[in-house]
Amino acid sequence: MQHRTLVRQKSVAHDILAQIGSTPLLDLSAFARAQGVAPAVEIFAKAEWFNPGGSVKARAALQMVVEAEAAGLLRPGQTIIDSSSGNTGIALALIGAARGYPVELVMPANVSQERKALVRAYGATLIESDPLEGSDGAILLVREIVAADPRRYCYMNQYNNPANWRAHYLSTGPEIWRQTGGAVTHFVAGLGTTGTFMGVGRYLKRRNPDIELVAVQPEDELAVIEGLKHLESAIVPGIYDPALPDRFIDLAADAAWQTTRDLARQAGLFVGVSAGAAVAAAIELAHTLRAGTIVTVLPDDGSKYVSLGIFA
Repeated sequence: MQHRTLVRQKSVAHDILAQIGSTPLLDLSAFARAQGVAPAVEIFAKAEWFNPGGSVKARAALQMVVEAEAAGLLRPGQTIIDSSSGNTGIALALIGAARGYPVELVMPANVSQERKALVRAYGATLIESDPLEGSDGAILLVREIVAADPRRYCYMNQYNNPANWRAHYLSTGPEIWRQTGGAVTHFVAGLGTTGTFMGVGRYLKRRNPDIELVAVQPEDELAVIEGLKHLESAIVPGIYDPALPDRFIDLAADAAWQTTRDLARQAGLFVGVSAGAAVAAAIELAHTLRAGTIVTVLPDDGSKYVSLGIFA
């Protein structure tokens, strides 16, 4: 019997976590043209669902875990814990499984069934907080849990952990700069934990101070856009620097939902609601420009939102 030996090429991946980052930059200019955007304005978007775990949050989650290990804050036998509305929790559950840490996640009880199923699939323990209190209620509950048994937990504290924004300063920002050949003129991103905006924004401003940073948030506290915060009426993340945005776009929830549907049906891009919000804001910005290169971030795909009825 002849035995065959597997020849391991350099492209063989030995660690799923090594696949985080280096996501594609998609050209959305044709979609924007159909919305009446001027021909000299280009819109590009980072397809972050290509990350393991399916979202941009894999970058921040890995950076937080790696820095906690390096600082001796996360040790074998400890449990990783954090509050999350979905994507960071899924990413932490994946990383915990890959690195051998138990994970507990506090999520509002009304997050989609898909997100609950995914964190459990990776073996994490899900703790549900009051759905009426949203992400702020989850933050308050996780603080109570950690305070009751601090030795057991390593609290990632994504809203106040500078490793969150550093992940994007070290990876997402440089990728955008390289992929556009330094031609980016505007960066548009939603505000949730604010880590993506802070990290990418700081990197791009270092490379070119003339790049305009545009922050997107719901138009008021009643406008619910998955993954985004209305900062004026919410617990403001400690990593947020209000001096960094050059301008804000306050977006109606209906606009985010409609653009999410349009991207699926007109561009073949099955994305989440915060991605739809980012593109809606980028197009709104584009209508004010005669020329420019706008880059935004599509945080995840639409698979976690089907049960919400958005695509029905």
